[in-house]
Amino acid sequence: MTPRTVDHVIRALATSDGAGVKLLRSLGSRQDARLDPFLMLDEFGTENPDDYIAGFPSHPHRGFETVTYMLDGHMEHRDHLGHVGNLGPGGVQWMTAGRGVIHSEMPKQDKGRMRGFQLWINLPAAEKMKPAHYRDIPAAEIPVVALAQGGSVKVIAGTAQIDGKATAGAINSGASRLSTDPLYLDVQLAAGKRFEQPITAGYNALAYVYEGSATTGDAATALPTSSAALFGTEGERVSFTAGKDGARLLLLAGKPIREPMVQYGPFVMNTRAEIEQAMLDYQAGKLVAA
Repeated sequence: MTPRTVDHVIRALATSDGAGVKLLRSLGSRQDARLDPFLMLDEFGTENPDDYIAGFPSHPHRGFETVTYMLDGHMEHRDHLGHVGNLGPGGVQWMTAGRGVIHSEMPKQDKGRMRGFQLWINLPAAEKMKPAHYRDIPAAEIPVVALAQGGSVKVIAGTAQIDGKATAGAINSGASRLSTDPLYLDVQLAAGKRFEQPITAGYNALAYVYEGSATTGDAATALPTSSAALFGTEGERVSFTAGKDGARLLLLAGKPIREPMVQYGPFVMNTRAEIEQAMLDYQAGKLVAA
């Protein structure tokens, strides 16, 4: 299989969101830093409660999906549908905003480490106005596969090919009707160890290194901590070799939507008129109406 090459590397930028939660934003840090169907990738991680205690109070979304993956700490999700979800260490919440959801994500701790990621995935026009729904996936339901040469792969979504064996993730397109067919892996490698993963032809792919460092591809492109590699679409596989301190990285891939996209804050639609309608619906209390 032909290896993919890196189009460019994005260094994550420090920013804040919600009511002042400090985070690092790679994908989505600027208008041209997106990779269809992925819109944004945030990493949050701190032991200082002042950096997270204010959380993400009630706010709206329309037209896309949010995926929250916790490494450490506890967050509570509440939404207009009456759902209450507890996101614990190693767990994932996969939320489809669809037509609209108004929710909050608030810490359930006032001390200790809070660490994780939030990914935004676009929806095609045909699905942007479908009813909202979400699923909480505890860590125990997410497959973790040990690598023969050392390390592990956590398969959150899609199907991974690990040491010649297919492993289906906790979320997969067949069971969950995800038209973007996302692959979402959390890969841990010891120093000098290598990992390779096939990528479906025509799908976009990116990797985000959040601990240690790695190189990728035959060109050994350097990926330092807090950097995202956006791969080209030519080739059928990606590979990584961990640096001297090992590496932990997220590997994401998905089927591009290839539709016009307009974003205004928490609303992601296909046209400016649809964005304006979303704003009017929210102001009139109709964002989440049937």
